Amino acid sequence: MENNGRQDKLQQIIEVERQLGEIQDVDVLLERILTETRKMVNADAGSIYVPEGNKLRIKYGQNDTHLRELAPGVKLPYTYFSFPINKSSICGYVAETLQPLNIADVYQIPEDKPYKFNKNTDLTTDYRTKSMYTIPLKMASGALLGVLQIINAKDDNGNYIAFGEEAELLIGHFATSAVQALQHAYLTSNMVKRMLRMAEFRDPKETYPHVERVSSYAMEIYDRWAFNHNVSFAEMHRYRDALKIAAKFHDVGKVGISDVILKKTFPRFTEEERNIMKGHTCIGGQLFDPPESFLDEMSIEIALHHHDRWDGGEAGYPGKIELSQFSIKTGIVPKCETLKGKEIPLSARIVAVADVFDALSHKRCYKEAWTIEDAFSEIQNNAGTQFDPEVVLAFMQIKDRICSISMAIPDDPEE
Repeated sequence: MENNGRQDKLQQIIEVERQLGEIQDVDVLLERILTETRKMVNADAGSIYVPEGNKLRIKYGQNDTHLRELAPGVKLPYTYFSFPINKSSICGYVAETLQPLNIADVYQIPEDKPYKFNKNTDLTTDYRTKSMYTIPLKMASGALLGVLQIINAKDDNGNYIAFGEEAELLIGHFATSAVQALQHAYLTSNMVKRMLRMAEFRDPKETYPHVERVSSYAMEIYDRWAFNHNVSFAEMHRYRDALKIAAKFHDVGKVGISDVILKKTFPRFTEEERNIMKGHTCIGGQLFDPPESFLDEMSIEIALHHHDRWDGGEAGYPGKIELSQFSIKTGIVPKCETLKGKEIPLSARIVAVADVFDALSHKRCYKEAWTIEDAFSEIQNNAGTQFDPEVVLAFMQIKDRICSISMAIPDDPEE
């Protein structure tokens, strides 16, 4: 019976490893690695960190005990902090030595160890961290991709226990597969960054922090929308992975707009210039046409339709257009029937909210930043006209996470 249970677990791990290989976005993959590792060894909590220079930065933290205290659909607070890679902390020690650590009780670490456990988080959150397994996610070359920390293994009765030898083997095996998936995802991420850097060279307003915030907002909005609409786990993970990347390409079509128009700040656009500027939607769509994947399809949807209006108003564009109707030579978007309501793809309806909110709440060369509350109010006031009201509802339900993302990804990295 025990052998059958172990065989079933191995089969589950093999299936999860296959699924990891299909995830393209690094952030989505890191979150999934943490979730699946915890599930595999029945752990209550955990975190995953990535190296940035000589520091480690947290990417995701999970805690089932705290999550049970929240209303259904509500996530734990979005956390962001970093600390030096050195031997004084547990994660820093693992990152520097590239060796895993298995600690039965972090409150009982011997005095002769260089690393210590900081109890302050436990005190402020009323939690008791006990057992902890921390492992480096490293390539064969020794290069560090991340640090995975799994907390409080549980027995069948929910009691906290130490991570045993079997748990170590499972986590170690899974970490090897996770590294392979991460290497693939980082290749995709680097290609995306190169494309976006090209767009930023053309349009200084399209900064990488802006597209990162829009992308992160979009995924959080979708997660809440999916909960509200009882979307299946499998469909949600497939969709959010593509959305996290595709949202970054919402304005990539601006690479095809003349500098004379693109960088104009004053006086205001003429009617002809405004029509040429609208062409960035079609150019962006053409960059991914013909589509070869679900990601390409969603990138077209977002680039092409994130300026269409929910109410079908004339201010929305480009409407019901075929990409073949647009000529880069003229740069003019032909007059088309407007799109309305759910004719606009969900991905574009979500990014429309994320993009406008970020543009309002951050300074641009042509305007000062609105206050966060004013930006939220503007989005809510345009529900049912410019924006899908159900998307706006999801957006307003996650205000705290939106604010945290905004602070975690400033325009100036030195802020």
